[in-house]
Amino acid sequence: MILLYNLLWPIGLLFFLPAFLLKMFRRGGYRKNFGQRLGFYGREVRQRLHDHQPLWMHAVSVGEVMIALKLATQLRARRSDLCCALTTTTTTGYALAQKSAPPWMTVLYTPLDFWPVMRQAFRSIGPRQIVLIEAEVWPNLVSEAARRKIPVALANARLSSRSERKFLRFRSLLAPIFRKLSLLCVTDKEDAARWRRIGAPADRIHVVGNIKFDPEEMRVISREPRRFLEQIGIGGDRPVLFGGSTHRGEEEILADAFATLRQEFSGLFLVIAPRHVERAGEIELLLRKRGLRVARRTVLGNESLPDVLLIDTTGELADWYGIATIVFVGKSMTAHGGQNPVEAIVAGKPVIFGPHMENFAALSSQLLHENGGLCANCPTELISFARQLLREPDTREKMIRNATDVLARHRGATTRTAALIDALG
Repeated sequence: MILLYNLLWPIGLLFFLPAFLLKMFRRGGYRKNFGQRLGFYGREVRQRLHDHQPLWMHAVSVGEVMIALKLATQLRARRSDLCCALTTTTTTGYALAQKSAPPWMTVLYTPLDFWPVMRQAFRSIGPRQIVLIEAEVWPNLVSEAARRKIPVALANARLSSRSERKFLRFRSLLAPIFRKLSLLCVTDKEDAARWRRIGAPADRIHVVGNIKFDPEEMRVISREPRRFLEQIGIGGDRPVLFGGSTHRGEEEILADAFATLRQEFSGLFLVIAPRHVERAGEIELLLRKRGLRVARRTVLGNESLPDVLLIDTTGELADWYGIATIVFVGKSMTAHGGQNPVEAIVAGKPVIFGPHMENFAALSSQLLHENGGLCANCPTELISFARQLLREPDTREKMIRNATDVLARHRGATTRTAALIDALG
């Protein structure tokens, strides 16, 4: 299978390269350290890594990077001499990792999963152990680790029913790769069953809960968001409708909902934090076309007494949830998959999401079943639910308590995962 994969890899690269380059160009920052994607690392980086034989953690983008940072901190608590190499694929993930990484962690771009590139990366990084976050099981990476007798763990392993169906079609080819994994820490029994069906060894699968939903070590303590709002004239007594990790089309829905709701709640303020900050200019334009005064996080004082604040930075979302009254969770109304509602819940805020929460299906289902969240199937329902929550503080508090109880079931997932990884040696 590996031979066939490497023979077809250059053909696949040519096919997907235009879209890949276009995406990188749109997101910006694609030139920086581009050689790392080809397995080339500077002498200083190579020396630092080889001197410590690091734990290599791989996380695709922002969400996975946050899991990796959380897990790495727990592993460091168990091994005081631990050093990590954290690789990430996207520029946004790289920026967050660079901003948040402790001194004992080196942040790099992920090498392409082509045999000569991956071998070069292994020679440069020299890992003693590898931890992949969620579903990043790349054939050459796993095979090269197995050849070098380096244990590979899959942390917070998730597998949707849709992905399972795809993998089952090629089970005979993919199962040998999955059998090379030393450990799979999965989120629930359903995920465990799916991984077994596609060929992962049953004795290496452990149900530990979801690190994303583990409220452990998650605190909203920064006062900076409140200070910033005060500087632009927004007092702490004003209710805030907050759109978190929004995608294209959802900003218009929130702006229209805001326009309707502030007819009844005159002090209402809107905050929008788009999932991709490079869209900030586009979002600002559409908001201004609706007659709204817009302030941006990165430009203090660019608008007096604004109607809307646009968060155009990365890595601050958890802190900003602290100023919300109601949170709408993005990528759930006009896009599919949904974003993680946990940070908003940990911040003590009631959450509303759209009908498309496929990436968080189990959690969103639990929240709905136990009255810990609301699902708005259309913009009209979003307005209706937001109106109810703005009117009824007791309903907000009850939702928050229920949601917190749901998260409590995942408490300790990070610790349990770290213990299993540590036991690999």
